[in-house]
Amino acid sequence: MTPSVHQRRAQAYARIGLETEVETASPVQLISLLFDGARAAIKRARLHLDHGNIQARGLAISKALDIVTNGLRASLDHNAGGEVAVQLDALYDYIQRCLLLANLHADAARLEEADKLLANLADAWSQMAAQQST
Repeated sequence: MTPSVHQRRAQAYARIGLETEVETASPVQLISLLFDGARAAIKRARLHLDHGNIQARGLAISKALDIVTNGLRASLDHNAGGEVAVQLDALYDYIQRCLLLANLHADAARLEEADKLLANLADAWSQMAAQQST
């Protein structure tokens, strides 16, 4: 199914908006954008799972995995972060496994678990960022 002209325009505007947001974001805001992106991909994966669209589900889960692996996990500073970085690395590894198993077994519960963990991390990150800015 090809997107309508309206859908293509909306997608283009969304890409431009996101690119602008990324270009002007601080490092703290970039991490928040990564959390948002991973959670949005998981939400899309859940919709595709519910509708039986295996290919789209796989693509959405791959997007979430890419963000967790090459965004969140890769941004950890093990030298400066110490034990916190070690614990976050282990948690990101667990989230990656949840996503892989969700895709392999079409498992909505694993998607939900990954999303809840990312939501909790995003909330904690947001609170930490707010404390640092005051």
